Amino acid sequence: MNMTAYERVKIARSEKRPTGLDYINNIFKNFYEFHGDRFYADDTAIVGGIAYLEKMPVTVIAIEKGHSAKERAFRSFGMPNPEGYRKAMRLMKQAEKFHRPVICFVDTSGAFCGIGAEERGQGEAIARNLMEMMTLNTPVISIFVGEGGSGGALALAVSDRVWMLENAVYSVISPEGCASILWKDASKADAAASNLKMTAEDAKNFGIIEEIISEDDIDKPMFYDNIKEKLNNEITMLMKENNLLEKRYERFRVIGRPLVQR
Repeated sequence: MNMTAYERVKIARSEKRPTGLDYINNIFKNFYEFHGDRFYADDTAIVGGIAYLEKMPVTVIAIEKGHSAKERAFRSFGMPNPEGYRKAMRLMKQAEKFHRPVICFVDTSGAFCGIGAEERGQGEAIARNLMEMMTLNTPVISIFVGEGGSGGALALAVSDRVWMLENAVYSVISPEGCASILWKDASKADAAASNLKMTAEDAKNFGIIEEIISEDDIDKPMFYDNIKEKLNNEITMLMKENNLLEKRYERFRVIGRPLVQR
């Protein structure tokens, strides 16, 4: 079924859509959550810890939105604060130390933009994640399962492989924000979404992601089984990679080049 970009945005934002914890609970075993960034506080918008992918120990990090209004308020509507990104990086560094692969589930409209977040160094926290992930010496896979908003999403997506669900979106700004800036009219979000090229198909065409995951069975157990199998196969291959950091660097260097030059 053909849908406009903005129709996919609406699907990506649906409260009925699986959230980060749904993926953790249905794909992994023996998940043990870690809390806090050892600097300020624990950010409930980011859930992270260690788990087993089949028999393989992994570090799992997910942006969690929640389903109900109460859950969404508790999770800051999936908009992480600086301490959330610092918690994520603490877990990634721990994973590197113990040679565990890292798996990130991304679903955020963007990083939290409150005064407190800015005072605690929101921009620095995101920038540090980008820098540290580029040289993290362990395999990293990121999956966009809903919204992928700007640096708030990119802070968990400097990875060896980036996948998107077919109705997920990834963009530097929301369609409403873009329309407000370009046309001074947020009601033109539909046109903005089309021009932003934010769908999974667009991201695949531009070489920003490697794979689009079908949502045909998103309400069935086989949906999670399919992702589990893909993750297991991909991580097994990445664990054998001798030039992991060089290939990750090159992966990002070629983004933006015409496809004929790749």
